[in-house]
Amino acid sequence: MKNNMEKMDPNQKTTEMEDVKINVKLKISALWIAMLFVFAYVDIFGFFKPGIIEEIMAGKVAIFQIDQVFLFLTTLYILIPSIMVFLSLVLKPKVNRWTNIIVSILYFVSILGGCIGETWAFYIFGSIVESLLLLLIVWYAWKWPKQESVADNNI
Repeated sequence: MKNNMEKMDPNQKTTEMEDVKINVKLKISALWIAMLFVFAYVDIFGFFKPGIIEEIMAGKVAIFQIDQVFLFLTTLYILIPSIMVFLSLVLKPKVNRWTNIIVSILYFVSILGGCIGETWAFYIFGSIVESLLLLLIVWYAWKWPKQESVADNNI
């Protein structure tokens, strides 16, 4: 009985799809983008909760007064993961790894804190998805592939 390789015509094209290896920097950057999309949509959907627009128009968000300090800190809070999209692509591996681990853990903790007392399912579900994306960033950064040095190749 002939094996399948012997039956194949060498000129025949295969229909198998190529599985390209994705660089860890691209994976982490894409995870930051995904997290930001979920983050934004959960906040946008929050405007549909009864009474929220009225609170905002009265100058309050939950327990916070809407003022310049609040808006500045909120902008800073969003800018950090937004900049991480870029930094994940350009930082050197060691700095990149630790920056992603530390920033992801800090955001993970802040998202868990934001869930305290929350009862709306969309918010809890969105927070779980954000947390999972952040944990994936930590995992990819922690498992960052090692590069063989020239000395290792000469052994």
